[in-house]
Parts: sequence; structure tokens; C-alpha cells
Amino acid sequence: MSLTLLEGNEAVARGAVAAGCRFFAGYPITPATTILNAMLSLLPPLGGVCLQGEDEIASIGACLGASMAGLKVMTATSGPGISLYSEQISFAVGSEIPIVIIDVQRLGPSTGSATRGADGDINFLRWGNSGGMPVIVLAPVNVADCFTLTIQAFNLAEKFRCPVFVASNKEIAMTRESVDLDALQIPEIINRAVPPEGTKFLPFQVQGDRAIPDFLPIGGKALVRQTSSTHGANGYITTDHKEIAGIINRLKTKIQSAVDEFSFYETYTAKKSKTLIISYGVTSRAAKSLFNELENTKRPVSLLILKTLWPVPATVIRRAARDFNRVVVVEMNLGQYIHEIERILPDKTIELLAQMDGRLITPHAIREKIFHG
Repeated sequence: MSLTLLEGNEAVARGAVAAGCRFFAGYPITPATTILNAMLSLLPPLGGVCLQGEDEIASIGACLGASMAGLKVMTATSGPGISLYSEQISFAVGSEIPIVIIDVQRLGPSTGSATRGADGDINFLRWGNSGGMPVIVLAPVNVADCFTLTIQAFNLAEKFRCPVFVASNKEIAMTRESVDLDALQIPEIINRAVPPEGTKFLPFQVQGDRAIPDFLPIGGKALVRQTSSTHGANGYITTDHKEIAGIINRLKTKIQSAVDEFSFYETYTAKKSKTLIISYGVTSRAAKSLFNELENTKRPVSLLILKTLWPVPATVIRRAARDFNRVVVVEMNLGQYIHEIERILPDKTIELLAQMDGRLITPHAIREKIFHG
């Protein structure tokens, strides 16, 4: 065993490097800045590039350019920066540019409280692109998750050629924990697919029944066209309604149809429990503490911790809730993800414990909600 004392942001940086990230650009913002600091130390010795942009817009733009040139890229920010990223997130979605975006959430709205955590960006991450196309959002619970889920995020970005978010939180990002990195289950590293030798390359053409086009870098041997406008397989702007419908539907289904492949979660089931708690992020730690406290009592509870938030892992949620009539959703916001739970479980009694005031939700608060409403 080789324990390392890390904060969540440091673990994100190490996970990115392990996944093959060699370009990072970001702008300092609490509580994400230590990711930039860590990448400044990690990337140059590996021949990588770490850039502090003049602002958030320039930072994500630099990342998209580096990704189109063939590098694995990452940026990190918090709520105000995510707002500024929005236009280029849409570009990455529509032009299928792989990028990992770390959102270390803090209390909002607007500038909010820079040193207080919350999970207020959950819906914005999903719906903050023009056109409403699906994206992938993963949510770590602890420092170990920050390492492994960042690697998973890179794999998913490369495989599906899309932006992938890691929805961290100030309390996870800036809390230090001892982690045995060597003992963690590290997934096999995935790289974006290249076209077979001798085939004619079109930048957005899909082969056979595949939903994701092959990739060649801009500036390489083949001509690669890239545009932020609606385009066809050849990369040229198109107004053909059939061609437009085809690419829009493909952008949607390539991610939504595959969610069962990357539905990360933990379940804890207690015998004779009548209530299922559903939580994510740092709040899951309080929920797990309550589960442990009540497991061998006369009033146990069960717990589902979601680590894939978007697309919604409906299969996981339905399976976990199958034997329960009562579900309590616990969120560090005013109630965002609960609407998805209500949609998926229309026949259940769904209740919400919401808190967004700069404090963590405690095991006691969850207990009070369950037993005293």
C-alpha cells in the first residue's frame, strides 16, 4: 500500500495525465485554480502544454483548437466560467470535438460565494448548449473518484467525440484525503478512432452502423474541414433538411443510446428498508454515513449514489427503486435532479431534501427528513 495525501483537484490533474491529457488551458477561479496549478507542474516535463488564458472564453477555445489538432485536452472552471464556456461547448457538441471540462461547483447564482460549495450547475451542464444536445456528466464523491472518473471522462470524450463534464464541488475539490492510487481500478485508456488505411476520408462520415465518425487531426496529411455551422459528412455547410436531420439525430442517439455502458453508481441495500435515498456528489458521503448508522437498526434505509448524471441512467434508477414506494432525493441545490427521478419513477412517492446556503447537508438533516418529514 502506498498512500498519497491529495485534494480532489490534484487527483483530477493526475487522472488527466494518466489518461493521456497533454494540453490544458484555464483561467484562475476559486475553487478550481489548483487544477491549473497542478497541471503547470505535471504537463511540461511530459512535453505537454499548460496555458493560462486571458479569460475563460480564450481558454476553452485554445482547448478546442488543440483537440482538433489531435491532443487530449482539459479545462477547469467554476459556475461563472461555465456560463462563459457555453458558446464553445455548443461548438464542441456540434463539431464533435473531444474535451473534458471540470466544473468545480460553488454557491451561485452569478459570482455567488467563491469559498462555499453547492451543486447548482447540474441542469446547466446538461442544458447549457444551443440545440439542447445531450452531453455526458460524471459526479465524483471523493478524491479517489476524482482520479478514476477523470480517466473515464477522457475515455468517453475520445470514444464519443463530445464534451464530457466532471461535476465536482468545492468540498470535494479542496479536501485532502489519503488515497492508494495503485489500488484503484484504472480503466483501459481509449483513443479516438482513426480511419482505416486506404479509405477516402470525410471528417463527419460514419462507417457502417457506427454512430461516431473517425478522426484525423487538422494540419495532418488529409484535408480536414471544420465548421461550427450545420454541416454534412464532408464538413461543408448544408441546408439540406434530410442531411441536417441525420446529423442532429446522430448527435443525440450516439450518447443517449449508450448510457448503460457508462452508468457509474454505488448501491447499498438494507434488508427491510422502506426508503431509498438517491444522492450524488459530496452529499452522498452524508447519506452513506446515515446508511451505516441505520443499517442494523429497526429503521434502516437503502441508498443509491449516482456518479453518472447525464444522460440519466434510467435503467440503474428503476432497478434500484423497484422494491421501494418512497424515494428521498437529497441535493445541494433547490431541487434540480429530482425532476428526472420524478419522470422516471412516476408511480413512486418522491420527496426532496434540498439545501443551498453554503453548508453541507448533514446525516442528521437527512435523518430528520426521513423520519420527521
